[in-house]
Amino acid sequence: MRVRGGMLAVLATAVLAAAAGCAAEPAPTPSPPTATATPTPSPTPTDPIAGMTLEDRVGQLFMVGTAVDGADPATLSAVADRHAGGVFLHGRSTAGIDATAGLVAQFTGLVAPTAPPLWVATDQEGGDVQVLSGPGFEGIPSALTQAQGGCGPIRTAALRWGGQLAAAGVTMNLAPVVDIVTSPETARQNPPIGRLNREYGFDAASVSSCAGAFAQGMRVAGILPTFKHFPGLGRTTANTDYSADVVDTVVTAAAPDVDVYRTLLAQGQGVVMMSTAVYAQIDPSAPAAFSSVIVTDLLRRDLRFDGVVMTDDLSATAQVARWTPGERAVLAVRAGVDLLLVSADPAVFPEMYDAVLQAARTDPAFAAQVDAAARRIVQLKASFPGAD
Repeated sequence: MRVRGGMLAVLATAVLAAAAGCAAEPAPTPSPPTATATPTPSPTPTDPIAGMTLEDRVGQLFMVGTAVDGADPATLSAVADRHAGGVFLHGRSTAGIDATAGLVAQFTGLVAPTAPPLWVATDQEGGDVQVLSGPGFEGIPSALTQAQGGCGPIRTAALRWGGQLAAAGVTMNLAPVVDIVTSPETARQNPPIGRLNREYGFDAASVSSCAGAFAQGMRVAGILPTFKHFPGLGRTTANTDYSADVVDTVVTAAAPDVDVYRTLLAQGQGVVMMSTAVYAQIDPSAPAAFSSVIVTDLLRRDLRFDGVVMTDDLSATAQVARWTPGERAVLAVRAGVDLLLVSADPAVFPEMYDAVLQAARTDPAFAAQVDAAARRIVQLKASFPGAD
């Protein structure tokens, strides 16, 4: 078929237009890349015991006693050679602040600058239980006498008493007593607490108010308070220091003796000391300091206390004499205790230390408990005094 010239021109124009429509458009000029900020990673918390040997970690679990009238060679060795984490001044001294500070310096001078600081503790409750006196130290009334003036003034007085301890180099007071003795009449039947007027009152409200005021005064002075004796030693009819087979048949897990700790532990930093009595209504199988039911289930889980737990003396107490020193130490750690008090007889410390070290080397679960205990102790040493 013949196509006229005009038609050819039209077709050519159409083809060119179609071709132009199918051609790719020029690529846009790319914009310069937008700078994206690189997120700064959060610092990973450093494990406070990461640089410590197992031997050093085990050492942190012990507080070893020394007579307040002179440094015991066994205790000096405990700090220098096995890096015991604390010392306890026991006995009675009228030498005053300066002499006590000199004694303390013999122990603190043995601790490496890079090591956790040494806890220096004593019993400065008042009344019949006051280790330190003499120039610079005030005489402290018994807890019962303190409470007779009302709880308000106790905080101010405890701040003053705590300042005296701090001036002597003491960092921890194994006080206040928070045991509940139910009446003046039953007090006479309770040798460890009531007969010595160590109670702040005869009900949970009085005890928590006055003991809390005492603890707060100590904290402000830079002294770590210790609440004792969990889950309560105000109902027994014998003293665990001098009698075996001491059993409390009254205190339960829901008793006021336990509830008082709920109040006090919420108020600020402090250590809890375990009783060595047996509590028939909670765990009749073992002394409280050896009972995971009482330490781990009741104190840590039910009361939600994640701080440092210590024992009463494990070195020369009649209540625990049926176990060897090594067994006592291992049983306490297995129960969930952190700090083992070896106050009256420091000579048994090496046996206790070796038993804990050997158990940690052979039992991974026990080694984990040692690590957890050492970690709590080192963390508390680093964080106290805080801003309570």
